[in-house]
Amino acid sequence: MTAVFARARLDAGLIAGLLAFAGLPLYVHLPQYATRDLGLSLSMVGVILLAVRIVDFAQDATFGWAIDKYKGHRTLFGVGASLALAMSFLAVFSLPFPTFKAVWLSVWLILLFSAFSLLNIAFYAQGVAWGAREGTQGHYRLAGTREAGTLIGIVIAAAAPGLLQLANVSDTYRAFGWLVAVTGATVGVVTIRFWSAAPQPTSVGSWQGVFRRETILLLALAMINTLPVALTSTLFLFFVEQRLGRPELAGPFLALFFLAAGTSAPVWSRLTAGYSLRSVLLAGMLLSIAAFGWAFRLGTGDTLAFALICVVSGIGLGADLVLLPALFSSTLSALRLPTGFGFGLWSLVNKLALALAASAALPALELAGFEPQGPNDPLGLNTLAFFYAALPCLLKLIAVAFVLINPSSILPTRKPSPTPA
Repeated sequence: MTAVFARARLDAGLIAGLLAFAGLPLYVHLPQYATRDLGLSLSMVGVILLAVRIVDFAQDATFGWAIDKYKGHRTLFGVGASLALAMSFLAVFSLPFPTFKAVWLSVWLILLFSAFSLLNIAFYAQGVAWGAREGTQGHYRLAGTREAGTLIGIVIAAAAPGLLQLANVSDTYRAFGWLVAVTGATVGVVTIRFWSAAPQPTSVGSWQGVFRRETILLLALAMINTLPVALTSTLFLFFVEQRLGRPELAGPFLALFFLAAGTSAPVWSRLTAGYSLRSVLLAGMLLSIAAFGWAFRLGTGDTLAFALICVVSGIGLGADLVLLPALFSSTLSALRLPTGFGFGLWSLVNKLALALAASAALPALELAGFEPQGPNDPLGLNTLAFFYAALPCLLKLIAVAFVLINPSSILPTRKPSPTPA
């Protein structure tokens, strides 16, 4: 491994950390922030999130196409997206809201998610170019560093609200917005070499070439496999506060979950050197189901059991985090397909899963009489438990079946041949 590639891996860890640091409040805290702090209804928040995702669906593939077409401008895409992310995060979480809160939130969320998407797509596309320098295993080595950075970003994001409260900060979301803004601007400047010093991407195919059997099946798997995580991330805070009755433990629970996921990700990556990718992926998925299935039965005060579920299901999630994106990267690289457009579609299907989760679960909870700030009757709490724990396990079983029926040419059933480090 060259020193240049080692530096690229470090930069990748920093960018992944920024995306995780900004992503956690967007995907976990936003529903609670919009209902509790802004006073919007659950149905309104669900509609806003769905509308924002519709805009995302329309633009992600366009972002990917532009990243491929203007390969020499990836520095502008990467650094510009980091700065735009910082600015729009301030508008959503830190700046005063006008009277028309729903409109203001919708507009800035569109800008925020656009910047987040552009950075994410450009980051993965550039990662394919870097990984190709080191052969097939280069994609998995880069993925391991990327997930380590993700782990650090998530743990900091999970701990930040609690630490800000300990520091007697009255408005934690406003302070958190400033933290993300400063971090985004700093990372954008520090990692400029990741964008400017990379080898030129080697894709030669047109964007239409991405729509082939191998990539379509992997995109479908990503969509199905993301739905369970989309549901649990949307409803996590509600479950901890209303079902377990321990809102002060939300941060530690999140840290446990993602710490387990992040630390296990390199282990899952190493296992692919000795076992087939299909076997390793199935092991992680089945572990998640076995652990998370118990969450439906938890009630008030079951904190130790939930902590154990967080750890074990987090370990299972680690396989998803590292294996599927790395497999998609290596597939695009091997077929010499446009990486920007490919990861634009990858981003799109993941966001579609998040949109479906929010637009289905939040109105259903409101229909069942669930109140985000409590108190709640058994119907509301059981509906919450169904969408948070039972339905994700059923969806994960569908993903397992999808893995089993996929051909070995896409999800290998044999362990790989040894490759030099």
